[in-house]
Amino acid sequence: MASTADPGSFRDPLSRVFVTPAGIRRGLSTEALNDYRALATTSFFAQAMMRGDIVGTRLLDADDETAAIPGDWAAVLAHDPVDVISYPYEWPFEMLRDAARLQLRLTRDALAERMITKDASSYNVQFVGTRPVFIDVGSFERSRPGEPWAGYRQFCELFLNPLLVQALRDVPFQPLLRGSVHGISPATTAGLLPGTGLSTKGVFTHVKLHARAERRYSDADQRDVKAELKRAGFGPALIDAQLRNLLKAIDGLTWKRPRSTWSDYSERSHYADADLQAKEAAVAAAVRARPDSLVLDLGANDGHFSRLALRAGARSVVAVDSDHLVVDRLYRDLRGSGEQCILPLVLDLSDPSPGLGWRSRERRSFVERVRPDVVLCLAVVHHLALTNTVPLEEIVALLADFGADIVVEFPHPDDEKSALLLRRKRQGIFERYNVANWEQALAERFTIREQTTLPGGTRTLYRCAVRPVG
Repeated sequence: MASTADPGSFRDPLSRVFVTPAGIRRGLSTEALNDYRALATTSFFAQAMMRGDIVGTRLLDADDETAAIPGDWAAVLAHDPVDVISYPYEWPFEMLRDAARLQLRLTRDALAERMITKDASSYNVQFVGTRPVFIDVGSFERSRPGEPWAGYRQFCELFLNPLLVQALRDVPFQPLLRGSVHGISPATTAGLLPGTGLSTKGVFTHVKLHARAERRYSDADQRDVKAELKRAGFGPALIDAQLRNLLKAIDGLTWKRPRSTWSDYSERSHYADADLQAKEAAVAAAVRARPDSLVLDLGANDGHFSRLALRAGARSVVAVDSDHLVVDRLYRDLRGSGEQCILPLVLDLSDPSPGLGWRSRERRSFVERVRPDVVLCLAVVHHLALTNTVPLEEIVALLADFGADIVVEFPHPDDEKSALLLRRKRQGIFERYNVANWEQALAERFTIREQTTLPGGTRTLYRCAVRPVG
């Protein structure tokens, strides 16, 4: 494998991330190297890496063979890899809030040792299970006397504003962040919160006044705003006060939706004990056949089968569901128990995350980023086929896109849940929804290793190996 530049790191002119056969590398310019050397002498940096708050990082020797990357760089860093890359528009509310807290805490710690973060993108944070990890070491630079925190606007657009619109308006931030990799502007946020939440900490200062200031300084290209702020005495004390104010605003936000479509629902609730046991046995057998595997659990709901996969020997699990509240609750539960091997994400399988940003490559699609060894697709097919009207062949194609072994459940047309969905449809529209057509579609892309009809007789489980394309 040749070394390739990460498509999401090109916006920093002083450093660039590369994926190499030896691992993750970051090229540093001379200025970036000087910043890193200053960072490496601080106490907070080493302590943050020990806690796992900052990705493991080391400076490579010039004669280290693994330091060879494209370009003319003054030095090269090696970073510990993150198993699965996720993006803010796939996180539930509480995940984004925890990522925001980490950004602010690290920036305050840096400021106390004459460093600062030059930006504040939520894409600079990744999650290892439920633990947020700051990955953009190139973001730290030496602070400059009299200059404001350059990351303030970006923090508002990619952390605070998304949390505000969901907390105060119950508007999911995920579609808004997916609509623009730059986040939600102060003006847009102010428009979503007209006359609302002015008593909520941070709204007036960070939204209303921020939007007004943007209009006032719209001619910033003709004005030296930094010089104006320096003359006004902007320094570390004011920046720290700003960071503390933002942290209070973040801590004061909660999302109080009590229920959602799937929050009080479990597909297990109508299973007979024998059916559930057979389903659990099939999942455990599939995972045990691929020890130390990465498992993708589609339609994870409360994470029952994700936890089962871990007990069966999976290295880690990506648990996805389309219901924001369900995933938020799962994240809180996992965080509370200290579980760091399950990554819960918000994902609508009928509209999975596409490639976004510059040339539609800056933020890769979900299928490109998540490359599991085993895929669990349980109690999902009938919803995709009958609610979202996705043809059976297309459902199979999506599963094959992951290039992994699968355990997939097909509810027959006479299954209680399938029958309920079919009764809502016009008669004759879904005649192709049957076992024979499903198995024909499945056999086109997979080799069926094992199939088991559950004791109840209305659902069949298939354990399959993906066929190589071509």
